[in-house]
Amino acid sequence: MAELAETYAGVPTTERGRGILLSGDPKSSSIAFCNGRSVVLLQLDRPIHLSVYGEHAYPVTVARFSPNGEWIASGDVSGVVRIWGVHGDRALKNEFRVLSGRIDDLQWSADGQRIVASGDGKGKSFVRAFMWDSGSNVGEFDGHSRRVLSCAFKPTRPFRIVTCGEDFLVNFYEGPPFRFKHSHREHSNFVNCVRYSPDGTKFITVSSDRKGIIYDGKTGEKMGELAAENGHKGSIYAVSWSPDSTRVLTVSADKSAKIWEISSTGEGKLQRTLSGLVGSGGINDMLVGCLWLNDHLLTVSLDGVINLFSASKPDMQPTSFSGHMKSVSSLTCLFQGGQKSIISSSYDGTIVRWIQGVGFEGKLKRKNNTQIKCFSAVGEEVVISGFDNKVWRHHLVCNELGDSEPIDVGSQPKDLNLALNSPEIALVLTDSSISILRGRNTVATINLRFSATASEVSPDGSKAVVGGQDGKLHVYRIHGTVISEDSVLEKHRGAITVIRFSSDGQFFASADANREAVVWNSRSLEVGLKNMLYHTARINCLAWSPDSKRVATGSLDSSVIVYELSKPASARVTIKGAHLGGVCGLAFVNVDSLVSAGEDACVRLWKLTLHS
Repeated sequence: MAELAETYAGVPTTERGRGILLSGDPKSSSIAFCNGRSVVLLQLDRPIHLSVYGEHAYPVTVARFSPNGEWIASGDVSGVVRIWGVHGDRALKNEFRVLSGRIDDLQWSADGQRIVASGDGKGKSFVRAFMWDSGSNVGEFDGHSRRVLSCAFKPTRPFRIVTCGEDFLVNFYEGPPFRFKHSHREHSNFVNCVRYSPDGTKFITVSSDRKGIIYDGKTGEKMGELAAENGHKGSIYAVSWSPDSTRVLTVSADKSAKIWEISSTGEGKLQRTLSGLVGSGGINDMLVGCLWLNDHLLTVSLDGVINLFSASKPDMQPTSFSGHMKSVSSLTCLFQGGQKSIISSSYDGTIVRWIQGVGFEGKLKRKNNTQIKCFSAVGEEVVISGFDNKVWRHHLVCNELGDSEPIDVGSQPKDLNLALNSPEIALVLTDSSISILRGRNTVATINLRFSATASEVSPDGSKAVVGGQDGKLHVYRIHGTVISEDSVLEKHRGAITVIRFSSDGQFFASADANREAVVWNSRSLEVGLKNMLYHTARINCLAWSPDSKRVATGSLDSSVIVYELSKPASARVTIKGAHLGGVCGLAFVNVDSLVSAGEDACVRLWKLTLHS
């Protein structure tokens, strides 16, 4: 059997020019954020013990804890809101189509009975408030002419709802049932966020015009503004109140986060600008989200880096963690300086190092931060290709990839492989050729007579196996600068998707788009383990255990299967639902620990219990 030990989550999905609105549960110090079709529930005190909800059919845009912390309401780009349980099996309470377009924000009423949602829609349907159990409407929300970016529910009686959006308006509604009361046009640009203070006496709006305006919570009349002196120099994307309702945290496109004191008369005075934010100073360091949760001050940058400050000790260096925003396409384990680390990469060019028991260790820095199609790493050697004819070979030192000049291989690489015991040898596969690199020099090339789809090089660099669209495996001998075809193996009934040698070189495994895997003896070229036909969709990845006794397969069907060579394929260990959308990367950390990665941008560590 297999037990989930750790999860390293993806980061919040961000969009340039838009803020993201986070939610927190004060009782558990947990936050909720969205990545793709998933809602991630992260405990700030235990970031590797998180959970992921993946039942939405479309990308999720916002998620909010109920006042009692037992339920979450999450909305997606299709206008659907799902209400589900935080604990146990994530029981679905209800699902409603609230708007005809994307939902940008939603809020619970303080009694947990009503929800207001805002976003995009047809005509004037940009806001809707409804009962959480029946979905029945509890008001009419006229007054907006464009997308409504944020909404807020007054946390004390009498209830009020405030909305704001792209028409520069801040609208105030009384109820229930809620009716339009009046509107403000104090802002001269998009109004990105509105939030009520926990005591309900005030609410604040922040805008792309760099202003923050405070209003009376009961009447909706303007009280004051955040001081312009030492204020933000760019769009303010998000705001969050302190638990005692006396201060707010704001974040901006100017890459700064500021704490403001809010007086009883509604004037905002700058208390401090938070320092120590992690970043390179580029566009990706723009801050687009924030949350004040208990003693935690949370900021999120455009590239998804989460910085965690202490409100009681704001001068302390923040804790920072990050991950992937897009699906993880490759995964490997490296042993350096006596420590084993997990390296994952995604096609957007992000390469992340993880440490078992710790989680996020850092992103690998490189000068050419281009997209990644193929990735391979052994020891301190890293080989990368993008969507051009270039291969980049780097030397890895700590969390930095050394300078490298591109190697032009004449066609777009389809696969890259490094010899495990001789990592200076690299195999580069294109659609119609294979090339052998020693260091940065191309020492041998052979044109293929078939359409190639996958490749692998043996640990000692003496043999290469290339799979084709026709399902055949071609075995080649490598002698210095000469590549010669040795054998052709025919057993697969679909295009070959992945090939991997065992670490001792005695076996190699191959898998195809017809969901079958085969283990071969690399010397006799006979089948070593057959009938590995338990996936329900194409197999994307393979991994061998360090002792070469087990092989794992990951599939588009979202499952991982682990086989033991000494036992029939029927004695397998299956991990169902390992990754929403499919498994794209696998690697063994040790003989009984397996890491997987997938379309959900998560990396997961599994503890295996072997059959007796």
